Amino acid sequence: MPITAKAVPGAKLLTPTDHTLVMIDFQSQMAFATHSIDAVTLRNNAALVAHSAAGFGASTILTTVAEKSFSGPMFDEIKAAFPEQAMLDRTSMNSWEDAAVIKRINEIGKPRIVLCGLWTSVCIVGPALSALDQGFEVYVIADACGDVSAEAHNRAMDRMVQAGAQPMTALQYLLELQRDWARGDTYDLTTGIAKKFGGAYGLGIIYAKTMFGAHEG
Repeated sequence: MPITAKAVPGAKLLTPTDHTLVMIDFQSQMAFATHSIDAVTLRNNAALVAHSAAGFGASTILTTVAEKSFSGPMFDEIKAAFPEQAMLDRTSMNSWEDAAVIKRINEIGKPRIVLCGLWTSVCIVGPALSALDQGFEVYVIADACGDVSAEAHNRAMDRMVQAGAQPMTALQYLLELQRDWARGDTYDLTTGIAKKFGGAYGLGIIYAKTMFGAHEG
């Protein structure tokens, strides 16, 4: 039988309302030992994710580990996107074993979990495998994660993907939430975030708009 195509999105694509983003341990002490990605790129990608989630109204949990006693505060770029949101501070390396985090996950009640943070092989693998085990769909924003080495990061990503997690990137997260340039109510939001945090893509938008008055869609 022939397959009939339909102009509708695939079920695996994220929307602003179907997931909870959990941003984990974007803190100074954790970043000092991160070598799989440079600190500037990491901070930029984390900011892109945070401002995308905040702009589209995606449910978001911000969690730290030993903020006052050891690891330091969450990156300013993330706090700027959520100026009124409290951090959930933990002692556990695995956020999924923290009662306050799980209480918030259940209060939000979304079936999909999107993860990013430091380090990939510990603080991202832990909740990813735990959430998968409990029946959640899990997405991991790979370039908004980092680890002590490229090997550690890559093997952690392999482990999560093999268990069923779906990898994506920071820019992909933003554009997947927008997905159609005809959605005029979030067009300026999306291109504005891209211009500020979207690297070469953002520069291209700035150039096209400045030189030619170009407008996607």
